[in-house]
Formats: sequence, C-alpha cells, structure tokens
Amino acid sequence: MDHDPLRRGIAEFVGTFTLIFAGAGSILTIAKALAFSTAPNVAAINFYSGLTLVGVALANGLAIAVMVSAVGHISGGHFNPAITLGFFVTRRIAPSLAVVYWSMQFAGAAAAAALLRWLFPESARRITNLGAPGLASGVSVWQGLVIELVLTFFLVWVVFATAADPGGTFKSIAGLAIGLTITMDVLVGGPMTGAAMNPARAFGPELLSRHWTDAWVWYAGPFIGAALAALVYDTLYLRVQRPLLPVGPPDSGVIEPRPGDTAVS
Repeated sequence: MDHDPLRRGIAEFVGTFTLIFAGAGSILTIAKALAFSTAPNVAAINFYSGLTLVGVALANGLAIAVMVSAVGHISGGHFNPAITLGFFVTRRIAPSLAVVYWSMQFAGAAAAAALLRWLFPESARRITNLGAPGLASGVSVWQGLVIELVLTFFLVWVVFATAADPGGTFKSIAGLAIGLTITMDVLVGGPMTGAAMNPARAFGPELLSRHWTDAWVWYAGPFIGAALAALVYDTLYLRVQRPLLPVGPPDSGVIEPRPGDTAVS
C-alpha cells in the first residue's frame, strides 16, 4: 500500500465519491425516468418499477467492487467510515490515519451529492431527497437501527475475512466479495431502510437535501454493526494464541508484530 496519508486519503475520497454518485444517482435516475410530464405510460412505469431495487443494488455493489479492485492496494478500499471504525477498534489503523480517512470519506460523499444536486431536476431531487436513505412505512426507528446494524455486520465481516485476514483472498476476490455483499444487503434491506450500511452514504444526500429525519439510524446502526463484526472476527480468527499487539502492516501507521503474530496461519 501507499504510505502517504494524503495519497491514501485521496483514494478514499474518489472511492466514496463513486459510491454516492452511482448509488444515490441510480435512485435519482429512476425517479427522473418515472417523472413523466404527460399522461403516464403504465407499461413503462411497471418496467422501471420492477428494475428499481435490482438496479440500485447493482449500482451500489458494482461501484464498490470496481473501486476496491482499483485502489484497494493504495488505501485498503474502505470508502465507509464504519469500516474504518472497525479497523480502528481492532488497532489495524493508526488514529491519525483514521481521521484522514473519515474526513475524506465524508468530503467525497458531500462532493458527489453536490454534483447530483446540480445534474438532476428538482422534481427527482424532491421525490428521493437526493437519494438519501429513509425508513419505509411501518418500519420503526429501532427496527431500522437493527436492520442497518445487521447489514453492516455482514459487510464488515466479509471485509475482514477477505481483505484484513492475511489468510484471506484480498488480491483475487475481495472487491467482488465486498461488492456482492453490498448488492445482497440492498436487495434485502433497501425497501426497509435504504440499506446505506455507510454513514457517508447517508451524509452526502442528507446534507445537500437538508433531509435529516431519523438521521441517527444511519450513523448508529452502521457504526455499531461494524465495530461488532470487526471485534468478533478479530478475536475469533486473528488473535488466537498470540499476544494482543497492534496487527496492521507498516503502511497502516501502526507497528507490525513479528512474522507469525499477525494471524492464524
């Protein structure tokens, strides 16, 4: 990985920008396609409605799969403050570098949302709150919190199993596995909470649309779920039969232990 925090931070900015631009942008694109100015075409509405969930799920999953594959060797491909928190609580990233990542992730999200606001008409922005996640009718804030927690747990578990674990398969399938996990999560949780799994994914559209209804759900849920997944995976599979030492490689900003201490072989 690149050792320069700025260069790594820019990679996080670009990856997060891509996620929000593609993820929120797919919602806005579908809303624009459905906003017929004349008498609605029922066949077209049914066609686009059927593609909505699958299209949004693929847009989010593909954005992450592509960016993790593209710049994972530079920054690790977090693009998500919750994932960075998972690395932070397991001491796999230095505090100063974590702050750089969080700053660039939120900045990338805001920049992407600002561009979407400029590109799409007011009607599409109003209907979708610029692609911000929201709770479906009948879903309480506590149910939404648990849904986001569980979905993010799945995501961070896969990140640790494929990218953080030295015995995993980062170089070959990490981007694909992580992207598919996001696609799966959106297919399940999208209709209920928007399946953000990412505070930055919520923050950008919320900031630019000024839509903050129940916003804490998309911060508390992912942060709790990410911390739980990271700690459980790290405890069960990466810290067995060795001292509790920092385990990140030198480029993460923490001291690397002796060979053989980083994970179970």
